[in-house]
Amino acid sequence: MDTIILGDVEITRVIEQPPAGLPREFVFPDVPRQAWEANESWLAPDHWNPEQDTMQAVMQTWLVRSGGRTILVDTGIGNGKERPYMPFFAHLDTGFLDNLARAGVRPEDVDVVVTTHLHGDHVGWNTRLEGSAWVPTFPNAQYLLSRADFDYWNPLNEHRTRAGRGMQNVFEDSVAPVHEAGLITLWEGSHVLDGNLRIDPAAGHTPGSSVLTLTSGTDRAVFVGDLLHSPLQFVEPDHCPSFDEDEAAATATRRRVLGWAADHNALVLPAHLAGSGAAEVRRDGEKFEIKEWAAFA
Repeated sequence: MDTIILGDVEITRVIEQPPAGLPREFVFPDVPRQAWEANESWLAPDHWNPEQDTMQAVMQTWLVRSGGRTILVDTGIGNGKERPYMPFFAHLDTGFLDNLARAGVRPEDVDVVVTTHLHGDHVGWNTRLEGSAWVPTFPNAQYLLSRADFDYWNPLNEHRTRAGRGMQNVFEDSVAPVHEAGLITLWEGSHVLDGNLRIDPAAGHTPGSSVLTLTSGTDRAVFVGDLLHSPLQFVEPDHCPSFDEDEAAATATRRRVLGWAADHNALVLPAHLAGSGAAEVRRDGEKFEIKEWAAFA
């Protein structure tokens, strides 16, 4: 498995689905191809396929060991989910739990599940199908979820969302069963996990999006979920994907978090980057540039 150590914290990359191409115009409809071509020398081939004009994305979970606890940051798409309006998330049969086992973790070993935001590709393995019922995959875990996202995506609250029908069934099969089992902790403001880890609000992609900040010894890192979908957003932080609920807020949050990462020499770990999967950045005027890729690949 791909593992690095930061201070007293161990981080392992656990793959659910290997890199696959998504149509660039579907993910970033408002970003012209020219912006990708201007950065082709380092975006291709890991992050952009110029011939097919596809953006490479990977489905993965960050496994974090800190303070004697086993922590998962996001849980991917899940197997056997009914996603009528997101067919590439529907009826999967992946070896995610086998990959987790290869990292030395059984479902019952997981102590904490951190949800950066409530989208279908971040909460899917919260549950697994047992007979005809969805049950918590990690029965001994505390599932941490922002109250803002829980309320926003709860279909009983009838919010009008940009994702629309793309979120059909997600709350019902991947969140509600865990909540009914009494395993979800809804946090507000900030949430401290231990002396190394803290969750903070990072609204924009969704109202309750959050980042998990690691501070251990002299090392720093930040797990940013879908604050970035492509490394192009390191150098062009104002570019937004079609999935952001509030693009202005997402842009402001992205600039703030990347600024903190640059000023603190922190590793930035998004949810879906292919290749090395994470990077350190530095300031480049009003933008940022990649200083060094992580050692995962």
